[in-house]
Amino acid sequence: MSSQKTEVLVVGAGQAGVAMSEHLTNRGVPHIVLERDRIAERWRTGRWDSLVANGPAWHDRFPGMEFDDLEPDEFAPKERVADYFEAYAARFNAPIRCGVEVKSVRKKAGATGFQVDTSEGVFDARYVVAATGPFQRPVIPAVVPESAALQQIHSSSYRNPQQLLAGKVLVVGAGSSGVQIAEELQRSGREVFLSVGPHDRPPRQYRGKDFCWWLGVLGKWEMSAPPKGAEHVTIAVSGANGGHTVDFRALAAVGVTLVGRTASYDNGIMRFATDLAVNVAAGDANYLSVLDEADEYVARNGLDFPEEPEARVLGDAPDSVTNPLLELNLSAAGVTSIIWATGFAVDYSWLKVDNAVDASGKPKHQRGVSAEPGVYFLGLPWQSRRGSSFIWGVWHDAGYVADQIMIQRGYAAHVDDKPLERAQTSTDDSPASILAEKAAV
Repeated sequence: MSSQKTEVLVVGAGQAGVAMSEHLTNRGVPHIVLERDRIAERWRTGRWDSLVANGPAWHDRFPGMEFDDLEPDEFAPKERVADYFEAYAARFNAPIRCGVEVKSVRKKAGATGFQVDTSEGVFDARYVVAATGPFQRPVIPAVVPESAALQQIHSSSYRNPQQLLAGKVLVVGAGSSGVQIAEELQRSGREVFLSVGPHDRPPRQYRGKDFCWWLGVLGKWEMSAPPKGAEHVTIAVSGANGGHTVDFRALAAVGVTLVGRTASYDNGIMRFATDLAVNVAAGDANYLSVLDEADEYVARNGLDFPEEPEARVLGDAPDSVTNPLLELNLSAAGVTSIIWATGFAVDYSWLKVDNAVDASGKPKHQRGVSAEPGVYFLGLPWQSRRGSSFIWGVWHDAGYVADQIMIQRGYAAHVDDKPLERAQTSTDDSPASILAEKAAV
C-alpha cells in the first residue's frame, strides 16, 4: 500500500491540534491533522450536559477570534466551545481529516521521519506532534470492587442526575468537576456526600475582576512549575450558573455532607481520611492569599477598584468539618451511586517510538520537545507554564512548538537533496524564521 506523505503530522484536532495547525499554516509548513472523531469532540461528548467553560469568554479563547454571541464575562456552554473550534479551524482552512484513527507511530528504520499507521492507511511524516492532550484515560482508583452493588462512573461519563439510580450519591474529588457535579445533584434534589481532598480555591471574582485576570496580572499563569508538594492539587472553581466562588461552607449549608479523602472500602463500609479540616483550611488559605496579593497590587498601582471586605468573611466551619464522618455504611445510608471525579491519565500506547515516553507512559519532553528527535507534544498541563492547560495557553505553547519545528527544518535543508521552500511566517524576524530562510537560500 502506498503511503501519503506530509512534513508534519498532528494527531488530534481538539484545541491543541487546531492551535498547532494555525501556527504551522502561518509558517507555511505542510501538515495534516488526523482526528478519530470530530473537531473538539471531547467538548461535545466527553463532559456533562450542563458544563460551561471555567474561564470567561474574554479569556478562554484563542487570540485571533472572539465568541461573537457571548458577552465577554459570560461562560461558554460546552457545545458553543466545540462550535468555536470548528469555526476557528475553518477560518484558515485547517487540513483536518476527521474519522481517521492513528493506530501507531514508528520511527522509520535507517531513514528520517516516521511511519504512521491509521484506519485510512499509512502516512509518511518527517515530524509528528502528539496533540491528544491530558484527558485520555479516565482514572478510577482501585478502591471499590466492580462487583459491589453500586453504580460507579467516572465524571467523564456523567451527563445529568437522571442517569443515576434513585438514592444518595457519593462524589469523590473536589476539583472543578467534582464540585460542579455535586452542586448540580444537590439542586436536583439528591442527597450528596462530597469527598474533599487537597485543593486550591481562588475567588471567582474579586474587586470587580475575574480570577483569570488576577492570576494574569499577578504572574500566576506564567509559573513554570507547581510548588513542591502541590503537583496534583486541583483547582476548585466554577463557571456554572453565571460563575461563583466555590464555597464548601455554602455547600454544607444546603445539605451536602463533606467528608475527607476516600481512603478504603471493605464489606460495604467506605472509610475516609481525617484530613477534611486540613484540606478545607488549606483551600481557605489559598483563597485569602489571592485576596492579599490582589489588594497589594491595587495599592501599588493606585487602581480605583471597589473594596470588598465581605470577601474575607468565611464564617464558621460546618459540623461535617468539625465532627467529620470517618466511615459510612453505603447501603445503610442509602448511597447507590459513586461518581469518581478523580482525573485522567495519558495514553500514548500508539506512540511506539524510543525515548518519547518514560516507563510509566508519561511524555519525556522539555516544553513539548520530546527526547526523541522529530516528536513533539502539545496540550499537556504545565507544558511550559501554569496556563498551558487553558485554551489560550495551549495556543501559545503551539507557537513555541512550531518554532522548534522551523528550526529543525532549517537544519534538515542542509542535508536534503532539495532545499525547503522559503517559509512564510507571521514573525519574520524570529530566530526560527531566520534560520529556516537562510538554510533555504
